[in-house]
Amino acid sequence: MQTNFSPERLRDPDLAVANRILRTCVHCGFCTATCPTFVTLGDELDSPRGRIYLIKDMLERGGAPAPEVVPHLDRCLSCLSCMTTCPSGVDYMHLIDYARRYVETHHRRPFPERTLRAVLAALLPYPRRFRAALRLARLARPAAALLAPLGRLGTRLAAMLRLTPDRLPAPDRLAARYPAAGARRMRVALLAGCAQRVLDPAINEATIRLLTRLGCEVVIPPGTGCCGALPHHMGKEEAALALARANLEAWGRELEGEGLDAVVINASGCGTTVKDYGFLFRLAPSPLKERAERLAALACDVSELLARLDYAPARSLPPLTVAYHAACSLQHGQRITDLPKTLLRKAGFTVREPREAHLCCGSAGTYNLLQPEISAQLRSRKLGRLAETGAAVIATGNIGCLTQLSGGGLPVVHTVELLDWAHGGPPPAALRAGGLEAHA
Repeated sequence: MQTNFSPERLRDPDLAVANRILRTCVHCGFCTATCPTFVTLGDELDSPRGRIYLIKDMLERGGAPAPEVVPHLDRCLSCLSCMTTCPSGVDYMHLIDYARRYVETHHRRPFPERTLRAVLAALLPYPRRFRAALRLARLARPAAALLAPLGRLGTRLAAMLRLTPDRLPAPDRLAARYPAAGARRMRVALLAGCAQRVLDPAINEATIRLLTRLGCEVVIPPGTGCCGALPHHMGKEEAALALARANLEAWGRELEGEGLDAVVINASGCGTTVKDYGFLFRLAPSPLKERAERLAALACDVSELLARLDYAPARSLPPLTVAYHAACSLQHGQRITDLPKTLLRKAGFTVREPREAHLCCGSAGTYNLLQPEISAQLRSRKLGRLAETGAAVIATGNIGCLTQLSGGGLPVVHTVELLDWAHGGPPPAALRAGGLEAHA
């Protein structure tokens, strides 16, 4: 794609990166076939190719983006399916991230929209605030039907209320250190996360149990929290980098102290972001830049670490068929496709994949809160495909997907919960609730 930026403007290092990415695109259109919003809406401007044209025009014009451009960029899920499909290697992830930052700083959204986004950025990355907000939302849930007169804002608020869980798990009580059972093979830092700690703390508990049994000392350094993905994907870069810096400082102390063999992440959306810390801090002063690069290189999904540890089940379970839902951030963002399925099969489960496994479920961080109509269509489509497999349970590697797909007829669990169960841990709560613990 030809671009027309002056040499003076290209001195901006962020614009220079965007220019290189734009010039990689050859307009082939392969991305349109795998883009969830294009498949759902049928609008070229809601495809990666269409958005690339819009971004190019927006950046070349400079100044405030045209109002009609913003909704098309907002409707992108950042699922990155287009990057898996693209034969030219277009780095769409960094391009759409930059476009969102540009919109955030050059476009003034209507007051309700600004307020909603600010509230989400102020609540979701902070477990205590998020828990308090969910308690209030649960009380307000019966009023969801009364929000229709508020138009689009009412639709979004109603969607948020409907996503509020019926009950919240008890707050977690994570320690700073969990010693290895037996001889220590590795010392790893676990990113405990933010929303996951509130919505499903059992995921971290299963991860810690399993890793310690496999010989890992697991540390959760004080000061770590949200990876920064939630504000990052809303274009709120300063907030995102502040959260990321806190993680880097905390992990850096461990790295320079007793050392770390890995930074393990059990929410694939977070993993995609942490693995990108080197890029996010590429313009930072040398010590911070080097720390970001080093820790990003140590970051791994829990399935990657389990493979390195030669995971094998410790007991046999009666037959259980699992529908594996591939989180977009894992299959497209991190290019981890077969490994979770291999581990599940190794643990003794029968694994089935749904049709259209490449398509997003509609969660995508805050997408199901900000774009509830499209998100609901994608959820229904995904649940239908998963039901077709005839499986008894859905397994996935991301808390966003798990939350999005829950309540759709089949119990949904994190992959690591099943692997922990097969290794001697308790059956996942969702299976016990559905009476499937009899398989233990």
